[in-house]
Parts: sequence; C-alpha cells; structure tokens
Amino acid sequence: MDFATISGLIIALTALITSFNLEGGEIDNIFLVAPMCLVIGGSFGVAIIGSPSGTMRRIPRYIWLAIFGQRYNHREIIEKMVVLADRARREGILALERESESLKNPFFRKGIQLVIDGTEVETICSILDSEINNLESRHQRGIDFFVRLGGYSPTLGILGTVLALVHTLGRVDEPEKMAAAIASAFIATLWGVGMANMVYLPLADKLKQIHDDEAATLELITEGVVAIQMGENPRLIKTRMLSIYSMKDRIPLLA
Repeated sequence: MDFATISGLIIALTALITSFNLEGGEIDNIFLVAPMCLVIGGSFGVAIIGSPSGTMRRIPRYIWLAIFGQRYNHREIIEKMVVLADRARREGILALERESESLKNPFFRKGIQLVIDGTEVETICSILDSEINNLESRHQRGIDFFVRLGGYSPTLGILGTVLALVHTLGRVDEPEKMAAAIASAFIATLWGVGMANMVYLPLADKLKQIHDDEAATLELITEGVVAIQMGENPRLIKTRMLSIYSMKDRIPLLA
C-alpha cells in the first residue's frame, strides 16, 4: 500500500473538517445527499462520456493502482540481469531457458525469451519499445480520466449551487428559512472544488508517478536485455544499466 496517498488524503480531509469546525460549522451540514449525488455522480457521468469504451470498467483498477501501486526493486533487477549475462557468456544463450521461467516480471521474461530465440537486436528493441508505448497508452487513459474529473467537478458544483439557489429563491415567502437554504446551496460548490483538488487531480498525479516508475523500469530491463544479446561483459552491462540514473540515484543501487 502507498501510505503517502492514504496519509495525504487523511491530512487534507482533516484540515478541511477542522477549519470548518473552527469557523463554527457543523460537520453534518457538509454531507448533504443532493449535492453529493449531483457533483460526484454527474462528474463521473460526463467524464465517462468523453472517455474510450470500457473506461468505466477500469475505474476500480485505476483507484487500486493509485492506492496500492506496484513497486519495482531496481537493484534486484540489475543483479538478476548481471547473473543472466554471466551465465550466457559462460554456458551460452540457451542456458537462460531455465532462468527465464523463474522471472516474475512478464516484460523481463519476454525480453529474455527473445534473446533465447536468437532475435536480432533491432527487432528486440522494436518489440520491447512497442510494449512500452502500449503501456503508456493504457496508463494515459487512466490519468486523463481523473484529469477530466478534476475539470468537470467544480463546474458541476457551481451547477448544483445555481439549482439550489433557484429553488431557494422560489421560497421568498419563507424568509426565516432562506438564510439556511442559501448556505446549504453552496455545499455543492464545496464538494465540486474539494473533490477536484483533494481527490481527482491528486489521483491523476499519483497515476502519472506510477507510470513514470514502471516505464523507467521497463527501459532499464530493455537496456539489459539488449546488452545480453550483444554479448557484453556483465560488469559493463551493470554500468550500462546504471547509466540511466543520476549519480545520486546510483548510490543505493551500488550498495
């Protein structure tokens, strides 16, 4: 689980509720069913309209990724690549057949299998680059979906406020109730702006970070696989794989 996502959301909500209470507000006044239905349901509805087919089915997956997100151990990947390179030099490429079956990462396993099959370096690069591009396309759909939610949510909040005010102003014969009704009308705006800036846009940013991490991992694997196919020295392969990191980021990988 990504504790940064959970803790950040808790801190933001706590700050919102605390400030509301300090101003003398009652928490029950925030959680009104009507504005919540319009803002949350309406935002998802219009975001789905502008999304590719099947996006609605993937929403739980996007949220799961943002909260739990897959993490990669780059040091383990580099060490495994060096072991494979050493075995390939000592025993031949076909000796990697047994090793490939133990690889948990499907992209890593596919790359090594291409090496075992004797695929040309240019072809390996082309195939693996296509995999990375397809990954980017899939991830971008999720990122774009939450960015759209962040754009629609405030507008739906304003729409909810306008609808509530129209209803409220239609009750001018009950002036003692109008003040409370007008205050309640702006709850829709609160939900619209709040959901956009405290949930949807942060989730989009988190999905972008997860994508960047996975894309960097796949590029790292591609670099190692190509080096093995070219028959490079294991030490040189390790150096080549580390070269995509800054000097500061290499230190924990060299430890």
